[in-house]
Amino acid sequence: MKAWYLLYCKPRGEARAVHNLTLQEIETYLPTIGEEKKVKGQVTVKRIPLFPGYLFIYFDPQITSVARIHSTRGVGRIVGCKELMTTVDDSIIHSIKMREHKLLSELLPEYKAEGAESDGLHDSDIEFTQGEKIRFTEGPFAELEGIFEEKNGDKRCHVLFEIMGQQKRVSVPKKSIKPI
Repeated sequence: MKAWYLLYCKPRGEARAVHNLTLQEIETYLPTIGEEKKVKGQVTVKRIPLFPGYLFIYFDPQITSVARIHSTRGVGRIVGCKELMTTVDDSIIHSIKMREHKLLSELLPEYKAEGAESDGLHDSDIEFTQGEKIRFTEGPFAELEGIFEEKNGDKRCHVLFEIMGQQKRVSVPKKSIKPI
């Protein structure tokens, strides 16, 4: 039966894996998020993977060989691929897609408008301590909880949270989290 699975890619191999899996007619989903970049004084938004090194694939292991997927260029392995493969619930994929769509449709115009003058959002002034529990207030992780790990520049930070039984580290804007 067809289901969603989490796929670990080779370093910086997400795009290659998506391309090669698509050629094999395997549905893929690579969630992305907008990241603000300042180049020569101009602010642009670049889409980067939400979960670096991972993407989701939708296939039936009874029809498509797991070995065929593992041998695809850009692919590392299917996460949780032991005797019984670990599936990702459709509702999780749907939720990520909805939040990603909402984020891209609502925040991208703000990023372009903010680039000129806005530098002082009061939420980004909150100081967090390592190990502090936080809640995401916006973006694809909205309403999920995590643990603050460290600052990453003035406007971003690293947060740990658990997904599919594994703790993952993500870089997010400081304004998208609040202490619990």
